[in-house]
Amino acid sequence: MNPCIAPSVLSADLGILREQVEAAIRGGADWIHVDVMDGRFVPGITFGEPIISALRAITDVPLDVHLMVDRPQRYIADYAAAGADVFTIHPEATIHVQRHLAAIREAGMRAGLALNPGTPLSFLEEVLDDVDLVLVMSVNPGYGGQAYLPAASSKIARVRELLTRRGCSAKLEVDGGITVDTIRLALEAGADTFVAGTSVFGTNDPEAAVQALRSACAVKV
Repeated sequence: MNPCIAPSVLSADLGILREQVEAAIRGGADWIHVDVMDGRFVPGITFGEPIISALRAITDVPLDVHLMVDRPQRYIADYAAAGADVFTIHPEATIHVQRHLAAIREAGMRAGLALNPGTPLSFLEEVLDDVDLVLVMSVNPGYGGQAYLPAASSKIARVRELLTRRGCSAKLEVDGGITVDTIRLALEAGADTFVAGTSVFGTNDPEAAVQALRSACAVKV
């Protein structure tokens, strides 16, 4: 398995966004992750459709958009048109989750379901056939720069067991506190896709930071 590294522009310097994103891609970033927050579902307020369009103009790598907003279904068509490739929602943010996951796919994007630290796996079990990606939050969402919650490894392992048992090929992504010291924990628990914000764009060399994360995945412990 080749780990998928998805640097999050939540931690990028928007004044030099193009330079930082291009550096991360040179370092081997597979996806670019975009955290969309509305100040209601989570405390922070961040990006919208314009940043997705701007990123799409910079790169052809997949744009992995994580919506931490109320009623994310309102943005499916616009974000698809802007160039999003993955559109991930939280089950607590909307009703009719299955309907919206189907709509995401119909719009030409991969459908993701995010699980907060306190979200039970039962939400996922009911709609597993409708997801292309499961995002396990290893922090409580809303802010960048948080530390990886140790309990996340157990949750990742339980999601991996569920995916395997059900024969589901969805990607298993983890987001929150991913560094060269924690990425191996998530990898060994069963994750295959890793969102990293501060540990990439909070450094002076995003290219080297991405390379260091991939090297940490390869280290035998």
